[in-house]
Amino acid sequence: MPDKLKISSSHWVLIVALLAAAFTCYLLVKPYVNSIVMAFIISLLMFPIHEKLEAKLPSHKNLASLLSCIILTFIIVIPLLFVFGAIVQQGSKFSQNVYQWVTHGGIQTVFNHPWVVKGLSLANHYLPFDEIQPQQIAQKVGQLATSFGSNLVGISAKILGDATNFIMNFLLMLFVLFFLLRDHDKIITAIRHILPLSRSQEDKLLSEIEQVSKSAVMGSFLTAIAQGAAGGFGMWMAGFPGLFWGTMMGFASFIPLVGTALIWIPATIYLFLIGDTTWAIFLGVWSVAVVGSIDNLLRPLLMQGSAGMNTLMIFFSLLGGIQLFGLIGLIYGPLIFAITMVLFNIYEEEFKGFLNRQDNS
Repeated sequence: MPDKLKISSSHWVLIVALLAAAFTCYLLVKPYVNSIVMAFIISLLMFPIHEKLEAKLPSHKNLASLLSCIILTFIIVIPLLFVFGAIVQQGSKFSQNVYQWVTHGGIQTVFNHPWVVKGLSLANHYLPFDEIQPQQIAQKVGQLATSFGSNLVGISAKILGDATNFIMNFLLMLFVLFFLLRDHDKIITAIRHILPLSRSQEDKLLSEIEQVSKSAVMGSFLTAIAQGAAGGFGMWMAGFPGLFWGTMMGFASFIPLVGTALIWIPATIYLFLIGDTTWAIFLGVWSVAVVGSIDNLLRPLLMQGSAGMNTLMIFFSLLGGIQLFGLIGLIYGPLIFAITMVLFNIYEEEFKGFLNRQDNS
């Protein structure tokens, strides 16, 4: 029976001071936590490549880490630049087409559609609101289309600001990643030394953090890429700019419950209203059968190893993560759930005798 750890009053003072100092340090790095966490997760994904570079450069750890960061930059930044350029081109062309369509009577054609006429008639008859006038709506849409040019300047400025912020966060992440890759052995050793757990419990906890981090990234981002690619193909077949709307559907896939339906449902309705019924049916069926099934099958498949979490737990970890932390919650949510489950398993092992006696009492 091991000796019980005796904690004196001076020890408590030290513990409280340490917790206060740790909290203060957290406040200092809080604005950069997301970049640090992403660097940690990417270091896990990059480690197989980094190990090979380290094996070829055993006495040059700095150079191996620098090469790993450069490889990551080329893997992420170069494709993003090409995709972003194509998105801007297709988005600009699509915006111009919408402007031409609105200013040349396209909105009035929609309001003359029998379905729209009947729908407005039912709405005006049964809903307790002021009467909906198609002319007023068309006038408002026309004003929005006319002011599109000035709005585009504001949107472009915001995109430029977001891009600048992304570059700064990416450079910070690369800086942290360099040290995580170079000093990974020292970091793991320090964590093992500080944790008051047995070696087997440390192995279980660290292994689960690594597994869940990888599966959260792969489950969320690969699902978004797959849905964006499939959705973009369907939109392209239906006559929309494929790359632009495919990218929008990829981003929309991160939104729980609604997801890609935020894009393809309005597109399908639009095709019906302009009389393109065949392509409207195709887009609706393709989006439900193919794009929707990707989210229902691929995400749980990629994340099924997350600490034994079932589909319901994965769903709530993603939903709660986004609600609490934003987009980065797609990683934080499953990670918090998984660590909690591992700690419960450790608790069950440590108090197994007591819990069994409780069950039998």
